[in-house]
Amino acid sequence: MGVTLKSITRENFEAVIALEVATSQRDYVADNLYSIAESSFHPTYQPRAIYWGGEVVGFLMYESFHHNERPPVYNIFRLMVDRRYQGRGIGHSAMQCVLDEIKAQGPFERIAICYVSTNQVARDFYASLGFQETGMSEETDEVIAEIRG
Repeated sequence: MGVTLKSITRENFEAVIALEVATSQRDYVADNLYSIAESSFHPTYQPRAIYWGGEVVGFLMYESFHHNERPPVYNIFRLMVDRRYQGRGIGHSAMQCVLDEIKAQGPFERIAICYVSTNQVARDFYASLGFQETGMSEETDEVIAEIRG
């Protein structure tokens, strides 16, 4: 069964907002309903449902910044897989899907993600996808990691 990404629609909205992370992960990710609402006010936000075997099992969201005469910059800032489907490689496959989606749009300057510095699982996970730590966010005090285009 392969992992695919789809836009949030009337057909999958309820399934996406019903997804839950493990109790220990709740401090690491925003609620999906909040994220979808937030995306309605930011045209650069791209929310996606994560499908596995035809079923909604996760959510991710990224944004794009287009600068004058420079390749765009992307920021992946939401990723969650429902607690019932964790540990199956779905998150890794979903990240590969979103990286492929971004790269298919053409040249880019960088793709960035942030995570809490004490979250070693996130650090190892993103490093396995090619992200390299570049510093700390002054706004959120989170680690910034990037893939350069």
